[in-house]
Amino acid sequence: MSVFERYLTVWVFLCIVAGVALGQLLPAPFQAIGRMEVARVNIPVGLLIWVMIIPMLLRVDFGALHQVRQHWRGIGVTLFVNWAVKPFSMALLGWIFIRHVFAPYLPANQLDSYVAGLILLAAAPCTAMVFVWSRLSNGDPLFTLSQVALNDTIMVFAFAPIVALLLGLSSITVPWGTLLTSVVLYIVIPVLIAQAWRKALLKRGQAAFDAALARIGPWSVTALLATLVLLFAFQGEAILKQPLVIAMLAVPILLQVFFNSALAYGLNRKLGESHNVACPSALIGASNFFELAVAAAISLFGFESGAALATVVGVLIEVPVMLLVVRIVNQSKGWYEAAART
Repeated sequence: MSVFERYLTVWVFLCIVAGVALGQLLPAPFQAIGRMEVARVNIPVGLLIWVMIIPMLLRVDFGALHQVRQHWRGIGVTLFVNWAVKPFSMALLGWIFIRHVFAPYLPANQLDSYVAGLILLAAAPCTAMVFVWSRLSNGDPLFTLSQVALNDTIMVFAFAPIVALLLGLSSITVPWGTLLTSVVLYIVIPVLIAQAWRKALLKRGQAAFDAALARIGPWSVTALLATLVLLFAFQGEAILKQPLVIAMLAVPILLQVFFNSALAYGLNRKLGESHNVACPSALIGASNFFELAVAAAISLFGFESGAALATVVGVLIEVPVMLLVVRIVNQSKGWYEAAART
């Protein structure tokens, strides 16, 4: 992991402090940035999101889709957890904790928005960071690549319908046009740009491609941190009034991570998949494409929404929690492989 990736939680915390402070000290410039919108899309944030997402999508080789047949059981578990369990379990956890357990301690006018943010976070499977988690757990690189390529392909078509369905079930109204615009802007167009760029780089050779990835890698984290400063400049007032809101939003996210990773890990073991396939399968089921979730939350609900804040909490806890999951799957390898000997 790079220094930025390893200490992402620290950088996010510093962005919270910087954003809140700047929002209180210099409200006028941030309000001006917030008004720079076209069709409910904030132009500065839209550009930052592209800088965030496109370098990550460069790593995805959609030509790897044919490899899914080699580990069809692991792929089946990944798809089941990512698309049939994860978004729905998060909607349930949001309903339990946000609408009931923590409802008396949260602003009543933001409850729906918090739940929406959690749903957006869970409906976007991890794209880039899963390569890091897989490498740290000695996961099969070809399986990791093929499951990411397949998940990203499905996300183009399934993200909007699943989000709309779950928001509808949660009695949260979202304009379909805005949701589809978010999908086109933050999934379809970045995928097309990234794949065209990837093809052009690979024509110059693998060494040139690897050098380009290393050079543009910091762009993603830098754009993410800049976006977070903007977000917390708008969220500052709410955080200062209720500083425990971040901890309360973290509870359903943490439970979702451990539940889905354990489910995927256990199903792979039950089906007899190898440990180096079960690890990336479990890890992609636990982590999220939080860059997409943040972008969609801002487009759908705005900078000052509870949805935007909920997705940012996912960013805050992603690295330390996923490193814990990596440690668990690594240390349980003996238990996992004992099934194959019995």
